[in-house]
Amino acid sequence: MIALIKSLLGLGEKVNVNELIANGAIVLDVRTPAEFKDGHMKGALNFPLQNLTSQMNKLKKEQVIVTCCRSGSRSGMAKRMLKSNGFLHVHNGGPWTNLR
Repeated sequence: MIALIKSLLGLGEKVNVNELIANGAIVLDVRTPAEFKDGHMKGALNFPLQNLTSQMNKLKKEQVIVTCCRSGSRSGMAKRMLKSNGFLHVHNGGPWTNLR
């Protein structure tokens, strides 16, 4: 029960997302195209949260994926959506500005 609550709150095992990115993880920026245009991490893919379901087929379920957005809220929702659709290695990177 405690593990379930931690999982729902995003309090699971801590992962160094910058290390994952350095090792080839896909960075998935779920902000709007306008937000993405104003600045984004080099190499990031822009799949706005509202379109994520229709764009999931462009990703492989076994890829390591780090989601990001402006604050970490939308990226958390994206992580849950991807996980519930069978993606195995998804991590919430929080604000895109924290990823370097």
